[in-house]
Amino acid sequence: MRIVPDQAYRIIDNNEQFLVLDKSVGIAVHSDSEHEAGDDQGLLELVKKQENIKELYPVHRLDKVTSGLLVLAKTRAANRELSMQFERREIEKYYLALSIRKPKKKQGKIVGDMARGRRGSWLLLPRRENPAITQFFSSAAQPGQRLFLLKPKTGKTHQLRVALKSIGAPIAGDTLYGGDDRLEQFDRTYLHAYALVFTFGGQRQQFVSLPSQGDLFLKPECLASIEAFGSPWQLAWPS
Repeated sequence: MRIVPDQAYRIIDNNEQFLVLDKSVGIAVHSDSEHEAGDDQGLLELVKKQENIKELYPVHRLDKVTSGLLVLAKTRAANRELSMQFERREIEKYYLALSIRKPKKKQGKIVGDMARGRRGSWLLLPRRENPAITQFFSSAAQPGQRLFLLKPKTGKTHQLRVALKSIGAPIAGDTLYGGDDRLEQFDRTYLHAYALVFTFGGQRQQFVSLPSQGDLFLKPECLASIEAFGSPWQLAWPS
């Protein structure tokens, strides 16, 4: 693992076909409308410059407020193969989140269609025509805090943030969905892309990266709770 000087990302794996990075909080994948005036370039351009790579293809993305694992293809063929796996929902993704609210249920599945709300937000609806599907476990991180291990079966915009809000446990520090738990009280939005599992070139790839940003994530009690989950792909997920 190598950390670039500006801490925008850490390289987890680098081979001829793809890069696996741990993206820092506060940087967008693309240099687009997600950036405010004066922000630095997006992650894609930064990685190309720092690593001296001519072409990179983002086969999926993370919100600017989300840290964690991101795959970038280095060839057109790799981009096509990985993008198709994401589209067919063959790539397993696992996330960590923290909330200071007590959820309506401690584990299970959250299912519902999503619709646009106000000011760029999304809503979870009771109907299930084209639903977002999220499986989850949770455990106590430390007094007044709940740690969530999330497995999205779909890849809808803001899916996990909306899902946790729908069960009464918005993510700590989420300025869009957190209500009274907004960023003013916290040093980040507590959502982290924790693990990825996929097959490439006939070989199974497994990547895990613990959070490296956020005072609450780095508390010994929280790290112990994360460790207690074990390997997320080995769990019997709620059906």
